[in-house]
Amino acid sequence: MSNSLLNYASITKKVTMSIIGLFLAVFLLVHLTINLMLLLNDGGASFSAAAEFMGTNPVIKVFEIVLFAAFIIHIIMGIILWFENNSARPIGYQRANITKTSFMSKYMIHTGIIILIFLGIHFVNFYFVKVGLVNGIMKDGHPDFYHMAIELFKNPLYSIIYIVAFLALGFHLNHAIQSGFQSLGWEHSKYTPAIKAISTIYALIIAIGFSIIPIYFLIA
Repeated sequence: MSNSLLNYASITKKVTMSIIGLFLAVFLLVHLTINLMLLLNDGGASFSAAAEFMGTNPVIKVFEIVLFAAFIIHIIMGIILWFENNSARPIGYQRANITKTSFMSKYMIHTGIIILIFLGIHFVNFYFVKVGLVNGIMKDGHPDFYHMAIELFKNPLYSIIYIVAFLALGFHLNHAIQSGFQSLGWEHSKYTPAIKAISTIYALIIAIGFSIIPIYFLIA
């Protein structure tokens, strides 16, 4: 295969991964909005209504399939690109500051692994209960996600794992959003500072927003 074809294939993978990654980043804001309803003083009415809608609406069910596919493709492409980048640099640099690679880009695979492990835990505690593979707290014959979430967040070990996972996600997002726009051709002296600022703010909103929830139930 010629170098031009290899470069084209690499760029195509990066663009595809960027589009999927940005899509997943937007979904996180929706997920955060629903999770923050756990903090409302309404006995879980708002959160339960949102969970019921997300679990029964046919449009959401189709979106769920798209979301799962996006996660899988993003993970696979991330691993492939990591291996390709490493194989392109078989000999380690003598000095770390020789490359222009940012600190976080070097550890995207590590934060990605942390996120992947947490996703497995999250699926066992919620999605597997939803599809009947794991037993959970039930109410009127349906999973009671509100009380399941509270019970989990009152567990210090789970809450620590949750916070660590979302701090890792914050670091992951901060670099991923910048890199995503760069892969899509938005690297420009006019736009780059704004993109960096937006990605940092967005990453902080996601990391802090999700972390507030277990902290609240641990000290409540």
